[in-house]
Amino acid sequence: MKKRAAHFLRFLAVVALAPLTAAAQPGRQQIADLGVCKLVSGKLIENCRVGYRAWGTLNAERSNAVLFPTWFAGVSANLADAIKPEGLVDPTRYFVVAVDALGDGVSSSPSNSAAQQGPDFPAISIQDMVNAEYRLATETLGLKHLHAVMGISMGGIQTFEWMVDYPQFMDEAIPIVGSPRPDSRDLLLYRTDEDAVRSDPEWDQGRYAKPIAAPVAELIWQMNLATPANYARTHTVGQFESEYQKGIASGIRPFDANDWLAQIDAVIHHDISHGGTMEDAAKRVKARVLVVNAAQDHMVNPKPALDFAVLLGAKTFVLEGDCGHVATGCEAAKLDPVVRAFLDGQ
Repeated sequence: MKKRAAHFLRFLAVVALAPLTAAAQPGRQQIADLGVCKLVSGKLIENCRVGYRAWGTLNAERSNAVLFPTWFAGVSANLADAIKPEGLVDPTRYFVVAVDALGDGVSSSPSNSAAQQGPDFPAISIQDMVNAEYRLATETLGLKHLHAVMGISMGGIQTFEWMVDYPQFMDEAIPIVGSPRPDSRDLLLYRTDEDAVRSDPEWDQGRYAKPIAAPVAELIWQMNLATPANYARTHTVGQFESEYQKGIASGIRPFDANDWLAQIDAVIHHDISHGGTMEDAAKRVKARVLVVNAAQDHMVNPKPALDFAVLLGAKTFVLEGDCGHVATGCEAAKLDPVVRAFLDGQ
């Protein structure tokens, strides 16, 4: 009887760990059903779902999980190139979970909610995204602790929120070209882009019959992703007209306009101090932190993040090239080994 019980317990342990092994189908899209997600506003997302993809294997100590939330208007599939032995995070060493943030069209969003479609979907915050990701980690994946949380752009913004809201839940945090809160220049960009979406002739208060392009919103984004010098160097005058017309034709599609607004509004209202001071927010952080920013970022001003790093006494790494917000790709050869080394405790 004891032997049979021991075999049964071993079987249960294997079953419990099976969802946390991505070796068979690394990067496969999965969906976690969370039931109802209560938002910080008090409103509810019905049939709340969070998408995720996993690479690597959880170790016996269950201590090597890395959570990697998505950037603005991105989905978890976009993170695959960063998750490889020579990338930002090595899946042969870590169990990496890329998470679709609320509003990305995979997780619960205005575009895919049957009960709360389009403008009827409740406003979400960065804090709501993080709370849903915490539920994914604890309720779906059964994790009690993370080795690290890391993310790029809005993923970095979520990482700042994670380190304040769940300070004991991770050993390390790596926000990359993110911010603890937008400054006035950031707000000018984000609010203008919101207005550009709502100014589209087919907007119809968010009740459009077919996906809208909102091309001006996309062009505003393109103008700010890199620096003027970088754009002029990588786009000749002869190429300009065809590239411009492509931008006009596609606009923000295939990303949905209501999803776009839901996520950008969350970024606009983001503030990890939650109405207090940044000094108080910094006191909450327990993780070892590496703050990565791009010196010439026109999309997310690096100063608020670097100022917060000073309050934390955190390590920083600044990308100095002229690629601006997309420096993480342009300067990957510099950045990736620094992040991998930090994850390894160096």
